[in-house]
Amino acid sequence: MGTTSSLRIDDDLYASAKLVGEVASRSAAQQVAHWALIGRELEASGHIGVRDVDAVLTGRADYDSLSVREQAVVRAAWSERIGSRIDELDLEARFTAEGRPFVELDEQGDVVERRP
Repeated sequence: MGTTSSLRIDDDLYASAKLVGEVASRSAAQQVAHWALIGRELEASGHIGVRDVDAVLTGRADYDSLSVREQAVVRAAWSERIGSRIDELDLEARFTAEGRPFVELDEQGDVVERRP
């Protein structure tokens, strides 16, 4: 993820982002960033069917049925969603709380076993 900057937004937009973000497991800021990413791709293309893209993102349509530009928007949305989920993961804390050992790679690429 890149650096962040402060931005003032309308209270109604913030409230909408908070509500919609909760459904998608995003904070209000993450939801606004998501909308901005999608909006940027839509404006850049000028030829994207928003409903078609939404249908793929919600599992109601097939990715291969989209145009190349629409697929680019879907990939951007998927990338943002995956990045957000990865940022939220703290498997070390989870496994430690559960008393489970785990393995990971150190900086040199060697396998290291961790015990709680």
